[in-house]
Amino acid sequence: MTVQRFRTIEEMGRAPVRVPLEDGFERFLRQCARYWSIAPRVYPVGVFRFRTLAEAQAERDRVTAESLVHSRGGRQRFR
Repeated sequence: MTVQRFRTIEEMGRAPVRVPLEDGFERFLRQCARYWSIAPRVYPVGVFRFRTLAEAQAERDRVTAESLVHSRGGRQRFR
């Protein structure tokens, strides 16, 4: 693979993405695995208020942990 240089962002956007044919599907699978490991699968419904950023982060971690444990099917209820 070679390095490409671009003068503008528009020029970069018009350039074709060069991926060898044998690597395309494996790359897609890696991207899917990365996405599912980062993004929570189920989001709680509603608007929540937190007094501190630490409380908000703790709740986010709890929701993420619960959503990873449950399967993707169906909606999950959060407190």
